[in-house]
Amino acid sequence: MSVFKRIFSSEGKETVAFPWIPLEDPGQLDELILASKNRPKFIFKHSTSCSLSSMILRRYEKIQEGEEVDADFYFLDLIRFRGLSNKIAEIFGLRHQSPQLLVIRDGQLQAHASHSGILDLQTDQA
Repeated sequence: MSVFKRIFSSEGKETVAFPWIPLEDPGQLDELILASKNRPKFIFKHSTSCSLSSMILRRYEKIQEGEEVDADFYFLDLIRFRGLSNKIAEIFGLRHQSPQLLVIRDGQLQAHASHSGILDLQTDQA
């Protein structure tokens, strides 16, 4: 095995995918808001065509790696579900941005951030 393979190989290392729940339906959004009374909900609005959004998404997942958070994490693909993103902006009185992270608790917007500010938004704010 080459030196590079030994250094960069993921063999023997267990990787766990981030527990995103795809957000794809307006009815699902309504249910999410109602269910936020029992458990906080995070919505990550991501543009799959934006390199900055991809970079922030990867960094956010890395920051959250290994954290035990009593919350649900939703992922919204803005390219495929722009209407749903617009509905979120309307419901919570926000300007549409990408990437954007929203924290919903007790049916209300608890906190939100966009771009690199997402990395400063702590899950304990939920």
